[in-house]
Amino acid sequence: MSDYKDTLNLPKTKFEMRGNLPNREPKMLAEWDKNDLYGEIRKARAGREQFILHDGPPYANGNIHIGHSVNKILKDIVVKSKTISGFDSPYVPGWDCHGLPIENVVEKKVGKAGQKVSHADFRQKCRDYAEKQVDGQMKDFVRLGVLGEWDNPYKTMNFSFEANIVRALSKLVKNGHMHKGEKPVYWSVVGGSSLAEAEVEYQDKTSFSIYVRYPLADIEGFEKAFDGAACKNTSVVIWTTTPWTLPSSQAVTVHADFRYVLVKAGDEQFVLAEDLYKQVMEEAEITDYDVIATTTGDRLENLQINHPFYDKTLPVIVGDHVTTDAGTGLVHTAPDHGPDDFQVVKKYGIGLLNYVMANGVFSDDTPIFNGQHVYKVDQPIVEHLVENGKLLHQDKIRHSYPHCWRTKTPLIYRATPQWFISMSQNGLQSTAMQEIKKVKWVPDWGQARIESMVESRPDWCISRQRTWGVPLCLFIDKKDGQPHPDAAELMEKVSQLIEEKGIQAWYDLDAADYVDADKYEKIDDTLDVWFDSGVTHYCVLSARDYLSQPADLYLEGSDQHRGWFQSSLLTSVGIHGHAPYKHCLTHGFVVDGKGEKMSKSKGNVMAPNDVINKLGADVLRLWVSSADYRGEMAVSDEILKRTGDTYRRLRNTSRFLLANLEGFEPSMDLLAKDELLPLDRWAVDVAYQAQAAIIDAYENYNFWVVAQKIHHFCSIDMGSFYLDIIKDRQYTAKRGSKAQRSCQTALYHIVEALVRWMAPILSFTANEIWPLLPQPANGEREKSVFISEWYEGLFPMENADITTEDWDRISNVKDAINKAIEVKRKEGVIGGSLQAEVTIHADEQLHAVLSKLEDELRFVFITSQAKLVNDDAGEATDIEGLKLTINASDAEKCERCWHYRDDVGSNSDHPTICNRCVENVVGDGEVRHYA
Repeated sequence: MSDYKDTLNLPKTKFEMRGNLPNREPKMLAEWDKNDLYGEIRKARAGREQFILHDGPPYANGNIHIGHSVNKILKDIVVKSKTISGFDSPYVPGWDCHGLPIENVVEKKVGKAGQKVSHADFRQKCRDYAEKQVDGQMKDFVRLGVLGEWDNPYKTMNFSFEANIVRALSKLVKNGHMHKGEKPVYWSVVGGSSLAEAEVEYQDKTSFSIYVRYPLADIEGFEKAFDGAACKNTSVVIWTTTPWTLPSSQAVTVHADFRYVLVKAGDEQFVLAEDLYKQVMEEAEITDYDVIATTTGDRLENLQINHPFYDKTLPVIVGDHVTTDAGTGLVHTAPDHGPDDFQVVKKYGIGLLNYVMANGVFSDDTPIFNGQHVYKVDQPIVEHLVENGKLLHQDKIRHSYPHCWRTKTPLIYRATPQWFISMSQNGLQSTAMQEIKKVKWVPDWGQARIESMVESRPDWCISRQRTWGVPLCLFIDKKDGQPHPDAAELMEKVSQLIEEKGIQAWYDLDAADYVDADKYEKIDDTLDVWFDSGVTHYCVLSARDYLSQPADLYLEGSDQHRGWFQSSLLTSVGIHGHAPYKHCLTHGFVVDGKGEKMSKSKGNVMAPNDVINKLGADVLRLWVSSADYRGEMAVSDEILKRTGDTYRRLRNTSRFLLANLEGFEPSMDLLAKDELLPLDRWAVDVAYQAQAAIIDAYENYNFWVVAQKIHHFCSIDMGSFYLDIIKDRQYTAKRGSKAQRSCQTALYHIVEALVRWMAPILSFTANEIWPLLPQPANGEREKSVFISEWYEGLFPMENADITTEDWDRISNVKDAINKAIEVKRKEGVIGGSLQAEVTIHADEQLHAVLSKLEDELRFVFITSQAKLVNDDAGEATDIEGLKLTINASDAEKCERCWHYRDDVGSNSDHPTICNRCVENVVGDGEVRHYA
């Protein structure tokens, strides 16, 4: 063999498979940064049609987790694929920097603001901490291979951004969407602040489940309502899981249309809903009872009952929120602590008590329970009910309960004066609902999800009682608390000061410099952080002249239908009159290999940096692209190992393509499509079809389809068929012959396309391939694959003797032959496929297809001999109309091509090789018509 080694076209590998992605990728990142790759992309796309993906800001606190990686990688895939599609697609990353979590961390380090440290110093400490968090997260995002404007990201704590937040609020004020109200809102007693719906998450909680007696005060009135039935020693009974709200109970609500029964049990009687009394009696373990009268809820309205432990009477009122799903059909009503309660008491002139203070402690005005905390008062209240004979039954239940998404502590409803964005005032809700229908939601169920949320959502409470946040910048009347009539204009003036000095400027300014300080005062409430991120369309897209709004795409996790998607929608509609996005894409959450939610307590958390340090960012990126993001995305060591195996197949295919283009110069060696051999034309056609499907999948954000198509192309179309077949021709054909150049032309077209398909997903690998490609025939190559566009050199196979359908059948026959040869190899009949002589027994239809290959059958099936006959002999296969006979060849093995051929040694000058090899060594080279 050594005598003929120099005559072979053995690949000279330039693209090594070193398996050290974690070491090579940082070097590429350094090169991208040095050469300002992102800036070069922007220059190359200047003036093109834009595609804007607007980044939803992660919170600047803590290390990034696997969910962050999924989000940022998906965004990067979109931006890069749109760039390769020819769009100018800038990507400006951002961070959400204000809010309670940062306050909590800083408070632990320096103490409470206003006590151990001044408010001004506390805010600066928060700013310093957030900046440090941004720097750390940015480093991790860059390591993922995400290209973007990292030298100029947006941060909600930048002075200019803070000023624009105030300006955005002023637009909403000017457009009549803000109002002040006193109503129950979600309140964090730990955080000491109100929360919006989007800041609430539900966790299981164990609570009391109690039935409470409210004795009748107006016995005669009840007797009349029950048509004369005696009502002595009678109570209306309510059910609650929040005993702490009972001190604030100011009424009991019934439904006007429901039927209510008077149940006699021993010496006492109960008023209960007809649909629920049996259930209540069963739970209270009362077996001996009778219904002695019935009435309807409307007849009970305004009758008086006694509070269960305070010396005061309460009215029975009617409301539509009463149901018979659970409880008693009579609802204890505390307007301080429930939105339905607050609404229903309005027509009865019932006001608020304000017993519960901001810290969750009952005020001194609260009888019996003053000074006690709402978290700890349930047991004392239940004991007090027992002592006074007002508790009918008690139990404990495990149920879903609202918690603060930051502090993870239970929330309460608490009525306080707050500032709201009104859903009904000036048609914000109705316009938002119309705009939702104009947006393309991916997946499409996202539309119904956000429609249901916007349709049912209450007014948005935007005020918070925090230190580290953007102030509302409102001057209010000292008497009625209403905003200054020129509130919007004043906010614009203040924003100019904030742009220069930051939010501290609001707290430092003298109100007298802006308003009549005898009549007006400034407030210290801060904005809900969801407002900060919700106005990024105004503060980023509208503020930077190279961007535009509405954005083409918002892309976030599926929880953002109630979060950023919604806050952005409402503020954009309120400011601009339209939605801030044209498309909205949501992805699912990451779970472990068993489908369980990741948590530190379970020990199933997977840190992205650990994955990258072990496998490289490209493997992580491939996993993200391969997962169907529309649902939960499972990840585990085993899943990543399989992803790594897939990556190696893709990389090895690229390696083979590049290695076999050694010495190929397209300007001189590229053949026209009509000059290519049929198999090579087929290979280009397969790439052509694959590219169309891949571009379509990128366009429709079906990235898992892209990954599948690339994998199938490399592993099946190329690896299991085409590349396997052409090795013989590529290695043994005469160097520079048409047989070799046809093959190299196909390989060149394929790798030019493949590297672009890979680039949005396998960014580092594509970057590594790009400079190793031959220079194109029609000019110089772009500086980077990320500046290139989809390859236009592919072409379909037209008017070919062997059609695409024929090649599909040929591929199936090849698989059948491989299986049969493997059986013979295991039996010890042959050593390998080239030692086999195959007789193909084909029916008429299959024979017609295979006969088109003529004497090239053996090269396609990688056997030393392949004979085609039209008969029914041989051993059956899985393919209808195909049988096979396989024998070991008796011929000599060619030292050069390893084929077993009868003509080996027939040329005395070259006694160890076959005549085909002789022609390729000393002749003009073999002539190939097919294959």
